[in-house]
Amino acid sequence: MTGGGAGRIPVGMARQAGDEAIGVLITALDGAFTGRGWQGTTLLGSLRGIGAEQALWSPRAGRHSVWALTLHAAYWKYGVRQQIVRADERFKRAPSNWPSVPSSLVGAELERAWKADVGLLKHEHAALVEAVRGLEPRLLGTIPAGLKTFTYAQRVAGAAAHDAYHTGQIQVLKREWAARGSGRAGRS
Repeated sequence: MTGGGAGRIPVGMARQAGDEAIGVLITALDGAFTGRGWQGTTLLGSLRGIGAEQALWSPRAGRHSVWALTLHAAYWKYGVRQQIVRADERFKRAPSNWPSVPSSLVGAELERAWKADVGLLKHEHAALVEAVRGLEPRLLGTIPAGLKTFTYAQRVAGAAAHDAYHTGQIQVLKREWAARGSGRAGRS
């Protein structure tokens, strides 16, 4: 190493390492959400081909539906983004962590609502990636102001892991739906 003394990383190298770390986090987010993930199906891929009735279905009372998991994933993308950018913006659905899914819509209205909520998930993903892209690399190892645990980097990596986790749940729900045989199940 030159200049700066023992144990110090030159500013240019530190900046490059920080930019690379941001790139790795964005790759992890996108790899768990869209495109082709190393692990297989991504969150968005798991939703492909699911209609509104199937999205609302739950195998039994007390279990979340694909629709509920979709909104939950959108909320947590929003939540991590809010911790990064500290914008004064409310989540577009309520209640926030597990937003309510439609209970009275039918037919085309129900399909439009499902497509809109998948669109909300896509929007929140894109907004989170943009927030991470704008994050100062020097902040990655720090805990966001007002919080007690988990650094920015841990929170962003956690958002990617959260997508992968719920992708697995959605894949199980799809298999359970298919096993019912009728292709048209009621809401639970």
